[in-house]
Amino acid sequence: MSSVAEETGVAGDWTTLDGSQQRVAVEVLRHGPLPRAELARRLGLSPGSLTRLTRPLVDSGLLVEGTSDIHTRTGRPSLPLDVQPSSRRFIGVKITGDALFAVVTDLRAAVLAEHEAPLPGRGPEAVVDAVTDAVARMRGEHGEVAGLGVGIGGRVSERRDVTKAQFLGWQETVPLAARLQSATGLPTVVENDVRALTVAEHWFGAGRGLQSLVVVTIGVGVGCGIVVHDRLVEGAHGAGGSVGHRPLPGWAMCAQGHRGCAEAVLTSGAITAAVGQALGRSVTYDEVLELAGAGQPAARRAVADAGRALGLLVADIAGLVDPDLVILTGEGVGAVDIARAELAAALEESRDPAGPQIRVDVQPFPFTEWARGAAAVAVQAHVLGPAAPV
Repeated sequence: MSSVAEETGVAGDWTTLDGSQQRVAVEVLRHGPLPRAELARRLGLSPGSLTRLTRPLVDSGLLVEGTSDIHTRTGRPSLPLDVQPSSRRFIGVKITGDALFAVVTDLRAAVLAEHEAPLPGRGPEAVVDAVTDAVARMRGEHGEVAGLGVGIGGRVSERRDVTKAQFLGWQETVPLAARLQSATGLPTVVENDVRALTVAEHWFGAGRGLQSLVVVTIGVGVGCGIVVHDRLVEGAHGAGGSVGHRPLPGWAMCAQGHRGCAEAVLTSGAITAAVGQALGRSVTYDEVLELAGAGQPAARRAVADAGRALGLLVADIAGLVDPDLVILTGEGVGAVDIARAELAAALEESRDPAGPQIRVDVQPFPFTEWARGAAAVAVQAHVLGPAAPV
């Protein structure tokens, strides 16, 4: 089976680039196509230096010259530089408690194919087997790929080892990247799923071109991905962005015994428990949203409380980070449609009155977008090296 690079005639190899060439190529990947003058300005390079760096990249096929109507001051056309997205393919996998969602993407993390499969079990062996089977199937259907990225809810160290994944019952360290790389033969990186989604939005989504970004997710848990000074915050122990137990005004207690923390109010479990107790029966999250939308008092109150709590949490994070943009998403984000007024009021009353408005974008991403985030991490590892989160 021929590789995509062979099929397209692109032979450029990201792994052989020196630091200066890598800076040029990554800038084009993230922000291209770019005219040479704009690229030189962005990187603080002279025209001569840029030419010296880009010539071998163009000759190798890693960068390509496009067509453009842009003209220089002398009237001569300036051909923008770009990557060839189809020159590489990547697989991204999002693991939940009972299923996996996989995608094949190109070099800019555009989704080319999707796949969903149940998990046969929650132990490491079952997860490795399920991911390996999905990778084999997608490689067979869509050709060779350059790397594999996996997003998982839990604590991940150095994009290699899962040190804790509570929803899978993993309490001991699992060297997941090494095991999957051995099973698939692919360069593999593993990342916390919220941070992986943040990577995709930062490099290729709504946060493209922004220096600071916050992604807050609500659902079974409460998660947060943070970008500061154009770099993803990982933390010293793989716990960067952990906000689930951040204290908020309130009296509710979470499953860990913390009174008034975010998870005690914002998770789908907390919301359904509150409504179920009021109604005297169990309810699903979708049912709660339906009841709240219809004005049922207990459901409306629980969703309104969640909207207010989310506003307080976002304002708290924004006060620390001062992001260009806050993205709200997750399987529980449907509550925002019902509680927008409470969210907006809490944001306004909690922010620094002398500070900027908090720009919020609500995105009901499906699980395939989370898998795309894992693929984006694999793209980063391919172009920067596996130990360089950005």
